[in-house]
Amino acid sequence: MNQSSKSCIYRYREGNQCDTECNGDSPFCYWHDPVVDKSKDDIKEELEAWAKSGRSMDGFQLKRVDLSHINLVKPGSKNGYTIRDADLYRANLNNAHLFAIDFSGSSLMKANLSFSNLHCANLIGCNLLGVDISKCRLENIQWGDFSCQEVKAKEAFSEGEVALARDHCQEAEEIYRNIRKNCEKQGLFQTAGYFFHREMVVRRYQMPQYSFDRLVSKMVDAFCGYGEKPLNVVIFSMVLILFCAISYFFLGISGAHGMVEASLNSSFKDNVLAFGNCLYYSVVTFTTLGYGDFTPVGPSKIMAALEAFTGSFTMALFVVVFVKKMTR
Repeated sequence: MNQSSKSCIYRYREGNQCDTECNGDSPFCYWHDPVVDKSKDDIKEELEAWAKSGRSMDGFQLKRVDLSHINLVKPGSKNGYTIRDADLYRANLNNAHLFAIDFSGSSLMKANLSFSNLHCANLIGCNLLGVDISKCRLENIQWGDFSCQEVKAKEAFSEGEVALARDHCQEAEEIYRNIRKNCEKQGLFQTAGYFFHREMVVRRYQMPQYSFDRLVSKMVDAFCGYGEKPLNVVIFSMVLILFCAISYFFLGISGAHGMVEASLNSSFKDNVLAFGNCLYYSVVTFTTLGYGDFTPVGPSKIMAALEAFTGSFTMALFVVVFVKKMTR
């Protein structure tokens, strides 16, 4: 058998093949072999030496291995070692030094990362279901926009597999809640806020598609992002004010000098001034100031009543959301 046939068949993301010798009759080397039980092997120092040699650790099969206190920090570099697409299911990484490490695409399912340093780590696309990140340094981590479970849930929904999609959503909700709670304990409130929003979104996905609860949840998300997006409240307020102003412009309101409304018989300048008055009246109505210089007539009364009610509710909502964000 020639030398090339004895090489591990694992291929890295870049397309190049692992050049390590195969493990016995296996087509994989020791590190990439998913069958070999490494849980009883003392491989911590060997793995550290492998990393320091500059060789890739991508795709390593490290289920249940004990790597507590391992040092995988790349000295003198802002870019850490890479261990992408690896399987670290139930691995013990307690008190591990993992500054800026690239775990992207790896499975950290039920791994123990308590008290470890994950500062500046890349966890995009990781399976973080059941991972223990208590007392773990979580600053400046690249989490990615969505968990891999949420991505799978969206794919399942698109393929009509609703039950499977909801299972993935439950897993994603658990992941987001775990990250949120640990970030809150460390004062990382912006990150915690983002994951709270994702937690609520995947919870909504688990509700029946056309249910009332799901509709209400969607409205809360649109209005304020479940309390995490005060800017949404401001944008909604501005859109409502503008919409009502246009309505008043065509329905008409009463002023000190007669009706204020759109008119084909009036000049462009007069129509612009009339719209300005309607916009002013819409702002006054929305904020429930009610100066009395303009009053609604006919159908405008219904519009004014709805705007006043919505305005008082929206301003109260904005205060609650803004205070929540500022006092975290």
